[in-house]
Amino acid sequence: MIPLAVPNLNGNEAAYLQDCITSTFVSTVGPFVNDFEERIAALSGTSTAAVLCSGTTALHLALEGLGIGEGDLVMVPSLTFIASANSVSHARADVWLVDVSASDWMLDTARARAAIESQTDAHPDGRLHRASGKILRAIMPVMVMGAVPDFDGLIALAKEFGLRVIVDAAAAIGTTYGAQVPLGATGVDAVCYSFNGNKTVTCGGGGAVAAQDEALIARIKHLSSTGRVGANYDHDIVAYNYRMTNLQAAVGMAQLERLEDFLAAKKSIRDAYANFAANSAVLSAFPEPPHGQNGHWFSGFWYTGDTPEIGAKFRAHMKAAGIDLRPFWKPLHLQTPYLDAWAEPMPVTEDLWERIFPLPCSTHIPDADKATVLAAAAAFWDNHGARA
Repeated sequence: MIPLAVPNLNGNEAAYLQDCITSTFVSTVGPFVNDFEERIAALSGTSTAAVLCSGTTALHLALEGLGIGEGDLVMVPSLTFIASANSVSHARADVWLVDVSASDWMLDTARARAAIESQTDAHPDGRLHRASGKILRAIMPVMVMGAVPDFDGLIALAKEFGLRVIVDAAAAIGTTYGAQVPLGATGVDAVCYSFNGNKTVTCGGGGAVAAQDEALIARIKHLSSTGRVGANYDHDIVAYNYRMTNLQAAVGMAQLERLEDFLAAKKSIRDAYANFAANSAVLSAFPEPPHGQNGHWFSGFWYTGDTPEIGAKFRAHMKAAGIDLRPFWKPLHLQTPYLDAWAEPMPVTEDLWERIFPLPCSTHIPDADKATVLAAAAAFWDNHGARA
């Protein structure tokens, strides 16, 4: 089976892990943790960052660090991995789900603005959602596949209604906005990354929050470190043990040494699948928004024709050919934990999600495997009258 994404560990990962073992710094204290935080901050255009044990905990602590919690709402696009919504729930707030734009698959600011204008009133802490009595405090744009949204539009929306902006940049490490503006320098409140095993840069697991507000990062570090005060066992709040280990950070540092190579490989894979789709009347490449440098975390193509049920047949065909092709994210408003969440109409999301085909995109995928993927895809679509 040709997998969707395999970590590329052919650099200094083993050497840096051996350094951790030799030095005995294998837990949450060690030089790689500090170095990784500094590197993430530099990539994000911020003065500081906090590295944590997962992308979900990064989102959670960004929310909690900003004082968002019980009685609050956070606007989240329905087309995202469930961790986006779970982080809001972990902070004891509630999600308000909105549709995505057909042009870029990210939070539709026009629909969001219309919902806010029609369903909320001004409030000192944000916007009072009349139906629930809760306060809309923040929006959480998701950088789907590592694509870059219109940050100017998002920030204008947030300023208009007095909202915070927490960016789910789980798969977007190394991307920039506009004329190479780092994500943390766009005016958002926090940028949150994931370093899960299938991400472009992995630590095996892990996450990070980058922000311009040094007090916010200090609070996040305190929340992630059991609320410990001083060298003794004194704790001043109920907190969490969400820290990243030196072992994870060592892998992350080795990965970041090859970040530019990884991003170039991801773009090359994206171009191969886009070229394939260009020869079809019913397939299209994943969106390439014009707002900045796309990270191309996952690549593939999507079906634009009139019989979306063909997607299940294509997935079965690819699996039979030994290629890992799974359904894309099931939207949040269709997930059991969020069936009763506040949600706007979802015409784009509901039509789109089963049409999306993420194909193998490891940064070191062998050319032979890539050729196998494309040949199997051609065999299917040629037989279904979809190829020129």
